[in-house]
This record gives sequence, structure tokens and C-alpha cells, in this order.
Amino acid sequence: MKTIGFIGTGIMGLPMAGHLLRAGLAVKAWNRTPAKAAPLATLGAQLAPAAADTVRDADALVCMLSSGPACDELLLGEQGLIAAMKPGALLVVMSSIPVETARRQAATAGEHGVLYVDAPVSGGEKGAREATLAIMAGGAAPAWDAAQPLLALMGRPTHVGPAGCGQLAKLVNQMMVAANIASVSEAMLLAEHGGADVAKVREALLGGFADSTILRQHALRMIASDFTPGGPAKYQLKDTRTAIAFAHSVGLSLPMLNQADRLFADMVEHGDGELDHSGIIRELRRRQGLPT
Repeated sequence: MKTIGFIGTGIMGLPMAGHLLRAGLAVKAWNRTPAKAAPLATLGAQLAPAAADTVRDADALVCMLSSGPACDELLLGEQGLIAAMKPGALLVVMSSIPVETARRQAATAGEHGVLYVDAPVSGGEKGAREATLAIMAGGAAPAWDAAQPLLALMGRPTHVGPAGCGQLAKLVNQMMVAANIASVSEAMLLAEHGGADVAKVREALLGGFADSTILRQHALRMIASDFTPGGPAKYQLKDTRTAIAFAHSVGLSLPMLNQADRLFADMVEHGDGELDHSGIIRELRRRQGLPT
């Protein structure tokens, strides 16, 4: 693969596309807000004037948009990017989208002779910048074989099953993240109001059974009240809602996820949806009548 189309150069997509450029690939980048793609030009990217321009003669198209409907609009809607891709090209959807959406996109790609991999990521802005993202990939073996070298430039890819299974793995990831952030938020709040030095409590827990990436990274954000978005809460809510809907479709009820979902729903309703999801501690404080 030499020429890569890249759609969606926001908080995550921008550094991810940068890694492809540094690896010597030719990247044609497009974003709905052109200014968000502009920094890639300094690395040698071609800035596409329209989304359709990203697929012309491209060996692969990477899609890193915010939602399933946004992906469908470009891939299956009037733009019809799947139909515009050359036979044998690779489509990699790295957005977090519903399992059913990924399966539908894969079926359409197959009808046009396009290889398809759904490859959502975890690791936030830091993982995107450092190319250490956990990448959960679903797709048929030939598609995975084609995608693996490309994905390895952006993080640590793992093939978890056929198309749609990457999204399923991401839902599992987001369930655990949502519950862990809520739990760490409650723990930090209790330590603070119990009279301890909350920063020292966090330090004491590192390396024990309570240790986690959430404790190491997001607890620091909570302590500093720095909620500059790496993973906005509105997207966390989108993922918990998607996970709940999929669980219902397979006959499962997930009580812990439902609790976390309600917390994030209230956070977004109270105007904090653009904050980092670690800002859930603000919602916990709000429920106690404490200053946020």
C-alpha cells in the first residue's frame, strides 16, 4: 500500500494520520472542518477538497469519524465512497460504531470487491500521539492480512474475529472504561472528603490490585480539575448507549453499565458533554450538592 485516504482528522485522527505520513505513505486527508486537517500538510499530506477525492486511486481508506451515522453518510449515502473505491482496495473503519452498522458496511464493501476491517481504538489522545493505541480489528482473514501492517503504524492491532467483532470488543472496552472512571471518581471523592491527601492516596494505590490506566491518568485530571477533552463525555455516553442496545439484542441486562450510563447521561444533560469523560467527578459532586 502506498496511497491512503484518511477521513476524520480530529483529536484522534490527526496524530494517527501523522504516523502514516512519517512512515512514508502518501496520505490524502479530508475533514468536514478543513482547518483540522491543515497541520498534516506540513508533513506532506495532500488535503482533499472533498471526501470523494480521498478514494481516487487510493489503496486504502481509513475512516475516523465520530459515529455510525456519520460513517454511513459518507460510505453508503449520496457520497457512496465504498462504491467509488477501486476493487481490491481496503476500507478500515476506526470509528466506534454499532456492531450491526459494521456488518452492514462490510456486506456492502464485499459487493463492490472492497476489503473491509472495522478497527476501533482505545488509548485516547495520548495513545494516538504515541502510536500505542489498542486496536481491535474485525474482518475476514484477507482483509486483516492487508490491514495489519497499516494498523501497526498507529498502535497494537489484534484480530478478534469477523467483521463487527472489532466493534464488539470496543463496546466491551467502553463498558469497562465507563465503570472504572465512575468507580475511580467515587474513590477520589471519598478520599478527599474523608480527610486524606487525595494525591497521596492515588500514589499509594499504584501497583496494587486497584491500579489501572484510569487511576494513573484520569485520577490526575480529577485531582487537578483539568477536563480538557481527550475522550469527550458525549462520546462515552454514545458508546454506553450502543452497548446497552446491543446487550438487549442478545438478551442480556447489564446493571453496572446501566448505572454508569445514567451518570454520563446526567453529565451530558447538565452541559458537560464536551468535557473529558474523567469530568464525571463533577456529576458526582453535583449529586452531593458540592461545588463542581
